[in-house]
Amino acid sequence: MSSIGTGYDLSASQFSPDGRVFQVEYAVKAVENSGTAVALRGKDGVVFAVEKLVVSKLYESGANKRIFNVDRHIGMAISGLLADARQILDIAKEECKDYRSNYGSDIPTKYLSERVAMYMHAYTLYSAVRPYGCAILLGSYNPDDGPQLHMIEPSGDAFGYYGYAVGKAKQNAKTEIEKLKLQDLDCRQLLKEAAKIIYQVHDEVKDKDFELELSWVCAETKGRHEFVPKEIFEEVQKHAKASLEQSDSEEEM
Repeated sequence: MSSIGTGYDLSASQFSPDGRVFQVEYAVKAVENSGTAVALRGKDGVVFAVEKLVVSKLYESGANKRIFNVDRHIGMAISGLLADARQILDIAKEECKDYRSNYGSDIPTKYLSERVAMYMHAYTLYSAVRPYGCAILLGSYNPDDGPQLHMIEPSGDAFGYYGYAVGKAKQNAKTEIEKLKLQDLDCRQLLKEAAKIIYQVHDEVKDKDFELELSWVCAETKGRHEFVPKEIFEEVQKHAKASLEQSDSEEEM
């Protein structure tokens, strides 16, 4: 009996004979077809960088962002289906609101990631629904707990990381992340590294145009998740492009 064939991929609630759930694997594939998202956790905060692919010249600049505010102290970067991610964003916001209403304080990022992961996992258990086709990166910072970074997969698995990448070039991005001494870098340095990684892994042959999105939550922002100010963004983008040109010239030599 073959696990690849008619029947085993029609429902998220059905296992194949070799223990695979094909609907979840298809959801992971949807994430791998999307632009790359990178999150780095340093000594004083977390930064997000996203490669937002521009598939049409008619797109308005800045539309369809892939970095969101979940709460005042938590940011979210996504890769995969944007409509699915917006639904997860609404669920995460409700969790933050309920926690503050019940306990009078900001929700811990680890607790939020566990709650959202449980919700995403529930959509892999029933034949009437399909798994969410997006991967979620959550980051926060406060003086007591320090920086926190968590990732949630379409299957509902959730993990804590010092640095992670999702999307079509995640393997190349993770290789670059592993070269960094993240715990020794502050957020301004991390922004340059994250932007440089996005430019390095971007496939100019298949995906010619993209917009870079950058945000941070750190000591400098007083624990609030914010998009990077324009002057810092331009400085970081200029540094990333210069690094890419330098590496290209070295390869040609």
